[in-house]
Amino acid sequence: MTSRWPVRRPTEHAALRAVGRRPRPLPEIPALMAALIVANRAADRHGANLAAHRVVRVAEGVTE
Repeated sequence: MTSRWPVRRPTEHAALRAVGRRPRPLPEIPALMAALIVANRAADRHGANLAAHRVVRVAEGVTE
């Protein structure tokens, strides 16, 4: 069995470039608000922060 060294793995830069090729559609505001409510009830501050920022992005019409 032969092994090749080093094993090629995608770098973070390549992964970010691949994701940025096409914009992903954001969910509708009611779904994001529901996620915000669930995160607040679960005391998930990070999830609440993410949901709140996404609501603002959708409201402003900003794409990812």
